[in-house]
Amino acid sequence: MARSSTTSDVFNAIGEPDRRVILDSLLAGEMAVGGIVAGLSMSQPQVSKHLRVLSDVGLVRSRAEGRRRLYRIEPARLRPMRDWLAKYEQAWNDRLDRVDDYLTELQQQGAPE
Repeated sequence: MARSSTTSDVFNAIGEPDRRVILDSLLAGEMAVGGIVAGLSMSQPQVSKHLRVLSDVGLVRSRAEGRRRLYRIEPARLRPMRDWLAKYEQAWNDRLDRVDDYLTELQQQGAPE
């Protein structure tokens, strides 16, 4: 089954590394495009293009403040990604627990009596 377009799918939207960098820059709080550009090695048109995609999928929201637009993350839209990753996190934790149990068993076998 084909994936939906980047403009409608959170997974595809954050699949682009530059968009993840932009999201990372917004973790500190609301920023104008100029502030985002200043912290990254991207041009203003590139940042604006990526912000448009992130906005289209609902990962960022903007508001006008005078002549500037301020962008902020909408963390609730990351929920599908978090829910999907939670399955893998549980599987990894289960495997690590088994490794820990095995190592404990080996230590107990090697301990002098």
